[in-house]
Amino acid sequence: MDGLANELEALNRASSVRRLLDSASIPDRPGYILRGNRALLDLCSNDYLGLARHSAIAEAMRDSLLTEGAGAGASRYVTGNFPSYGLLEKALAEWQNREAALVFANGYMANVGVIGALASRGDVVFSDRFNHASIVDGIAISRTEHARYRHNDMEHLRFLLNKYRDKRRKLIVTDAVFSMDGDRARLTELVALKMEYGAMLMVDEAHSGGIYGQRGEGLGHELGLENDVDIHMGTFSKSFGVYGAYVCGSNTLIRWLVNKARPLMYSTALPPSVVAGIAKSLELVRTEHWRRERLSAASRVFRSSLIEAGFNVGSDDTPIVPLLVGDNDRALRFSIALEEEGIAAVAIRPPTVPAGTARIRFTLSASHTVNELKEAAARIRGIGLRLGVSDSCNGS
Repeated sequence: MDGLANELEALNRASSVRRLLDSASIPDRPGYILRGNRALLDLCSNDYLGLARHSAIAEAMRDSLLTEGAGAGASRYVTGNFPSYGLLEKALAEWQNREAALVFANGYMANVGVIGALASRGDVVFSDRFNHASIVDGIAISRTEHARYRHNDMEHLRFLLNKYRDKRRKLIVTDAVFSMDGDRARLTELVALKMEYGAMLMVDEAHSGGIYGQRGEGLGHELGLENDVDIHMGTFSKSFGVYGAYVCGSNTLIRWLVNKARPLMYSTALPPSVVAGIAKSLELVRTEHWRRERLSAASRVFRSSLIEAGFNVGSDDTPIVPLLVGDNDRALRFSIALEEEGIAAVAIRPPTVPAGTARIRFTLSASHTVNELKEAAARIRGIGLRLGVSDSCNGS
């Protein structure tokens, strides 16, 4: 324990230590959280469509709690496979226009389970360097060859595909929208490469599901590539406002995962109340397109306001807006100053992002109004000027 204490102190000196911050929801103020006794504009959650506190979802979960109890009691392979699971998976497959679907406890377990089931020794997984940690860990646990290509660098991926072209099974995995940079994967080119080299393509729609597509199916559908993606994975903990994850694909894929995905086999099933909440949320995601339109407008307004203020926030149009700071300590001071100004947004530091690229990661929601975001951008600009961040961004 002494050694751990010393290492924690070293992390603290490098402004790299992490702490858990207490927060609470405010029922009558969507888009805000309570921290201490202060209401803060919530610019750090992933509740993109503003569904996390939706009364219809809460009511569906309450009704399920009263009729089906608090927990599933066992794995889905034992007694935990409630009928509501099958109904939800049927609805998910129809929504994604796939043959079948499978629900997992969360996105981490879904990525680990899928990669571990599809790849092992003698295979190779090609992974974007900025992919989520769950993808990286899934590859490590599977003990397959890990070929990391430079972020969105298709020529580097082509080089690696050619290098490993004789491997038994080749799987390309990418986030659709990258969680720390807010930019999109080059899915059209990835589809072309997977076809050229006979690989499978898995797309993690965690930060794009609900946001893109006519019914919120994700970026693959938005681009008309849904039939070219072999494994569609997404989560219910962001745009859906609930918890859990899904995988959609062919009947063969889902049957294989049922037999081989260890996180599915060795975990207690999601509580039936959560499944009921997901089912109600899916109805809202599919039909309430106005939420996507409002989120898109909010994203444009907020990002353009920060760009005009001289910040480096990237040029994409997603609801993830990273304000690049660079230095860990300055990122922490920026986050503290934001809270003092009534804004909740956390400092993201290595190893979550590359060294020297610490940032404030803002995430937007359909719950936010344009006026709220314009006022927030003005306060952020003032903090940036005090800390010298906007000047450094202009010169980068």
